[in-house]
Amino acid sequence: MGVELTKDSIDLGIVVRDGEAAMKFYRDTLGFEHIADTPMGGGMLMHRLMCGTSLIKVCEYEQTPEASAAPGGINAASGYRYWTMSVSNLDEIAASCKAAGYNVTVEPREIRPGVRIAMVEDPDGNWVEFLESNEG
Repeated sequence: MGVELTKDSIDLGIVVRDGEAAMKFYRDTLGFEHIADTPMGGGMLMHRLMCGTSLIKVCEYEQTPEASAAPGGINAASGYRYWTMSVSNLDEIAASCKAAGYNVTVEPREIRPGVRIAMVEDPDGNWVEFLESNEG
């Protein structure tokens, strides 16, 4: 028995230390569509953003969580370390993020013929990968 999907995409929750800084990155720099802010109880406010058909839930708490994710990118720790968006304007995205002061941890580069990536750190140090493919 496998998963029987009812939606062709995922919802991703990102707990952040600074909601305003996260919204500046995800909404203002990357251009995700802000659809709602929803109080979730327990001191959490969820900012709901659309990335294509995926819902990105930027969650901030009145009381900032004590622990942060392990820094250092993909190979610094186990667990969820990055997520990927397929795009058609990789160079423009990397340049825009860099101009806005974000750390482009992996500059645009080819990883195999016809496939290029770049990675950017959000304000909390989470890595976001952008993938541009010209494969068949």
